[in-house]
Amino acid sequence: MYFPGLLLNNTTMWLTFLVSLSLLAKPSSAATATSADKVLSNHATIFADNSASLALSLYQNMAKEKGAENILISPVVVASSLGLVALGGKGSTASQVKTILNASKVQDEQLHSGLAELLTEVSDPKARNVTWKISSRLYGPSSVTFVDEFVKSSKKHYKCDHSKINFRDKKSAVKSINEWAAKSTGGKLPEVTKEVENTDGAMIINAMFFKPHWDEKFHPKMVDDRGFLVTSSHAVSLQMMHRTGLFDFYDDTTNKLYLLSMPLAQKKSTVVFIMPYHVEPLERLEKMLNKTQLDTWMGKMKQTAVAVSLPKVSMEVSHNLQKHLQELGLTEAVDKSKADLSNVSGKKDLYLSSVLHAAALEWDTHGNEIDTSIFGTEKLKSPKLFYADHPFIFLIKDKKTNSVLFIGRMVRPKGEKMKDEL
Repeated sequence: MYFPGLLLNNTTMWLTFLVSLSLLAKPSSAATATSADKVLSNHATIFADNSASLALSLYQNMAKEKGAENILISPVVVASSLGLVALGGKGSTASQVKTILNASKVQDEQLHSGLAELLTEVSDPKARNVTWKISSRLYGPSSVTFVDEFVKSSKKHYKCDHSKINFRDKKSAVKSINEWAAKSTGGKLPEVTKEVENTDGAMIINAMFFKPHWDEKFHPKMVDDRGFLVTSSHAVSLQMMHRTGLFDFYDDTTNKLYLLSMPLAQKKSTVVFIMPYHVEPLERLEKMLNKTQLDTWMGKMKQTAVAVSLPKVSMEVSHNLQKHLQELGLTEAVDKSKADLSNVSGKKDLYLSSVLHAAALEWDTHGNEIDTSIFGTEKLKSPKLFYADHPFIFLIKDKKTNSVLFIGRMVRPKGEKMKDEL
């Protein structure tokens, strides 16, 4: 192509021309920035950094609960529910939220925008290639009137819907709540509550469906029927999926447990499994589980050839977090005589009677294509075994933001009890 006046033999002008063309093709670096280039704001980073502490504190409280089995909580979603309380609260009712989130110095607007920014970032289905449906709703008694500004702000920051409900008709209220949760999660959560305890308070409900997409999939034909040992004398029948690959792994011979980290799609997040050598109650591991110990374990993990077997199941868990949040310091919002949620209704006529946190997690074979180039090489020779056929703890950690997306334990997966074989 001929460009009049262009002296091609002049190196300087030629380079200038190339730069001009590139600028025409790309108007500005800011305009072409993708979500991968974004850096979290300072206030969003505070919540990301503190998500591990919130996760472990909540988990420890819940694990002590008598009769508790499977646990599944998302600390970044719990933080959003707390943000909703702060948005609706005044005085110490609101400031207690900041204390729990270790964000006492964060301004109100930054609190809400930071929590919204973090949750939007980690739940982006395109950037992380996961299925994560999150629905939130604030239910108030029939007598309440929601303030327009609160409704507008809570939708803006927390994508929270609002509904008035007659809690006195308990059967109808339970049915309505469960129908909303089922619809919000595409039928993955058919029941989030069996009863309504209090008829005069407000209820926050999170309903979620999360399906990890492995960075390298399990082959769908490498699935078979196995047994999962709930205890040494009680097993349930379920499907197990198997694959061998290179994963971050640590064999803690002192504490007799394994750690395995399996990346999810695009390697922006990973699932960390913590499992004792043999079937046993998880209490021993849970007593060790704190941020310092977790960081120590993670620092000792090395890429290792591992033959992995995981349950191919879904787990649906619903927790009422009110008591556990109260133990962490949320004492006023849940106290009828002390709560000041007047930003919600315009007067002090409301308190927080329940915080329902319900999630469905589906463990499946789906993921990206497997790198077969390492098969038959020395890299996969003599793999370690990670056979998850007994209770284990897991965390889903986001690498970009360093936040904990989920923490939980699988103690009793769905399955028929296996009969004793003679």
